[in-house]
Amino acid sequence: MGSAMFDVALRRLVDPALFRIARVLAGARFSANALTITGAAIGLGAAFFITQAHYSAALMCIVLNRLFDGLDGAIARINGPTDFGGYLDSLCDFLFYVSVPVAFGIISANNQMPALALVASFTLTAVSFLGYAAIAARRNDDDGAHGPKAFIYSTGLMEGGETIAFFLLFCLFPAFFPTLALIFAALCILTVAQRVALAAKSFR
Repeated sequence: MGSAMFDVALRRLVDPALFRIARVLAGARFSANALTITGAAIGLGAAFFITQAHYSAALMCIVLNRLFDGLDGAIARINGPTDFGGYLDSLCDFLFYVSVPVAFGIISANNQMPALALVASFTLTAVSFLGYAAIAARRNDDDGAHGPKAFIYSTGLMEGGETIAFFLLFCLFPAFFPTLALIFAALCILTVAQRVALAAKSFR
C-alpha cells in the first residue's frame, strides 16, 4: 500500500539492524526473492490462523511477515535490486494485505460486510498508488524521500506501517473487527482523496 511518513521514520530506526542481518543472509546466498516468497507464505499463515481463531499465532505471523519484508529489501540493496524483485514484492504485499480481512470475513458473518468494504478500499488505495507511480515514473518525478524503491512512492495517510498497526489491533481485539475495519476503510478512502489531490497538483 505504499510507504507514508510514519514508515520513513520507522525505517530509519530499524534499517541498521535489518542490514546487519541481511549481510549475513546475503553471505549465505539467500536471495531477496526467496525471502519475499517466504514472507508471503507466512502472511498467508496469519490469515489461516485467523480463520481458526488462533489470534496470537496470527499476530506472530504478521510480525514475521513484516520482518521478512524488510529483509528482502535490504538483501536486494546489497545484491543489487531487480525489476522482477520489485514487482514480486508488491504483489506479495498486496496478497498479504487482502488475505487478512478476507480471513476475518470467513470466520464470522458479522465481519463479512466490513471485510468487503476494507478489501474494496484497499483496491482503490492500491490503484491510486500504482497509477501515481506509473505516471510519476514516466515523468521521472521522484523526490527520493523513501529511498531506493521499485516504484515512485506517493505519501498517504494510511500506508504500510499504519496497515500493520490495524492488523495487530484486529488480532488483539477480534470482537471489534467490524468497527476497526470500517474506520480503516474510511481512512483508506481519505488516502485515495489525498493522492487524487496530489496527482491533480503534480500532473499538469
